[in-house]
Amino acid sequence: MIEKELKFESKAFIKSLTKRPGIYKMLDDKGEIIYIGKAKNLKNRVSTYFNNQVASSKQQTMVAKVANIEVTVTHTEGEALLLESQLIKRHKPRYNISLRDDKSFPYIFLSSNQDFPQLTFHRGAKSKKGQYFGPYPSAGAVRESLKLLQKIFPVRQCDDSYYNNRTRPCLQYQIERCTAPCVGLIDKPTYAEDVASTVMFLEGKGSLLIEQLIAKMEQAADKQRYELAATYRDQIGRLRTVLEKNFVHGERGDVDIIACAVKANMACVQLFFIRNGQHLGNKVSFPKMIGEYDPAAIIQAFISQYYLDKPVPYELIVSHEPEETGLLADVLSGLAKHSVAIAHNVRGERAKWLQMALTNAGNSLLSKLADKQGIYTRFLSLQEELGCTETPKRLECFDISHTQGDQTVASCVVFDRDGPVKSAYRRFNIVGITGGDDYAAIYQAVSRRFKRLKQGEHEAPDILFIDGGKGQVREAQKALAELAINDVMIVGVSKGPDRKPGMEKLILVEQEQPVNVSPGASGLLLIQHIRDEAHRFAITGHRQRRGKVAKQSVLESIVGLGAKRRQLLLKQFGGLQGIEQAGVDALCSIDGISKQLAQRIYDNFHHHDDH
Repeated sequence: MIEKELKFESKAFIKSLTKRPGIYKMLDDKGEIIYIGKAKNLKNRVSTYFNNQVASSKQQTMVAKVANIEVTVTHTEGEALLLESQLIKRHKPRYNISLRDDKSFPYIFLSSNQDFPQLTFHRGAKSKKGQYFGPYPSAGAVRESLKLLQKIFPVRQCDDSYYNNRTRPCLQYQIERCTAPCVGLIDKPTYAEDVASTVMFLEGKGSLLIEQLIAKMEQAADKQRYELAATYRDQIGRLRTVLEKNFVHGERGDVDIIACAVKANMACVQLFFIRNGQHLGNKVSFPKMIGEYDPAAIIQAFISQYYLDKPVPYELIVSHEPEETGLLADVLSGLAKHSVAIAHNVRGERAKWLQMALTNAGNSLLSKLADKQGIYTRFLSLQEELGCTETPKRLECFDISHTQGDQTVASCVVFDRDGPVKSAYRRFNIVGITGGDDYAAIYQAVSRRFKRLKQGEHEAPDILFIDGGKGQVREAQKALAELAINDVMIVGVSKGPDRKPGMEKLILVEQEQPVNVSPGASGLLLIQHIRDEAHRFAITGHRQRRGKVAKQSVLESIVGLGAKRRQLLLKQFGGLQGIEQAGVDALCSIDGISKQLAQRIYDNFHHHDDH
């Protein structure tokens, strides 16, 4: 059989190419997309890659791997830009700059179909009745705003299920973060005032709100209602502090500030959000890229990918001007259905904000680089401790979580040399095994995970960590042997006698005795980190699966706790959440509940997550 040469016939291909705009996909010999680009003139653009006088060394390295090129013709260059961005986001090709984070923007939501509306964090489809404020750059920025609002205008932020079951005020009332509408401690008109003030604040009408509050304070003082006047005075003081901290002078509109820093083949993009003249927070991104790119190219890639499915403000201020500023502005204006300007040379107050964003980007990048060095050192230490022939690149860890043998969930977390790879995490609901059989659970989870690997769904880890001892390691080994996978190292991580971090024993397949780990080896920190992450991921998955119904059954399974006392408990503590948070003494205070029964109730709620 004659081996077919996989060299790409570039000359013939370029000859057949059109001069119209479009996108081109470069594929390797496995048919994987390694690069996606767009062109105003496909023939001219693609030919530059195969011209050694014009192509950069980075492009030449990539072209050497090309086995095929696919093109899609578009009507305009703008259409090509949009299609290119969508495909890069979907496929994340190796040689493109691509964004890691693809979450939708979070909002603050105010319900409108209740007497006492709820203020809460929201992400996703806007299906609930009410008002949505934002978007905010990150979940942290939303939580920060909610925390501030709670201190100034205490509108409730609890879930409806929690709110509807209260019979006495919760802790939020005691620390003056809520006015307890759940038990009627505030009337509807007074609560509505706080809601209206919250809306004004979120709409960016802070100055007008302060004027209104001053007028109300003066009215209250005239009527000698000094306590109410003092409440308004405190609200005004807190509001001024918040507005001064977040107000962007000379800025009345919606602006995003985008700054990029580059160092050692890594980049950081800082995005500052300004809405209605207020700084709502910032977002940090570390785009994925191979080799060094200049900041202007990174900002170009960031803008075209980031704003594809998100609201676009009226102006973007950038630290480095992208090559295709005009094209980007046109495409974004089309998406947003309003004009979008991209500014680079700014002065005065805006220059200060841009400088602040640049400083932040530089600092975040230095921290990330230091952290990356730290993680790489831990990988080297791991190689030394476990005697691997090469430095591991990818680690996976399995953990099993269950409640008294019921509803077993296995979690698999993945780390590479940059740290956790959250997009590769998986959970497996374990079925058809005897309750509490951890061995069978590990066998099933590892089999299911690695069957997918055989089907090419993900890459193989160098080391597979199993939370457990010899028995669990044997089951994992059996599962891999049946799938004929023999190049993955299996390491059992069993807790030491007193379950202290650092006292873990490492168990290898063929060794009778645990591995002697050098005390204080940094590789151990990596093992602790991945195991804790697997445990956290298993527990959260388990809680989601268990749900409220199973929690209810926790109460039903307590010996000596009949239906009447169950109802009494739920009523007194305002639902399961309240019971779960209560201490033994608080549980004893309920009629007919002895110290022993209270201890049993407490234990039932607090021992499940130790598995």
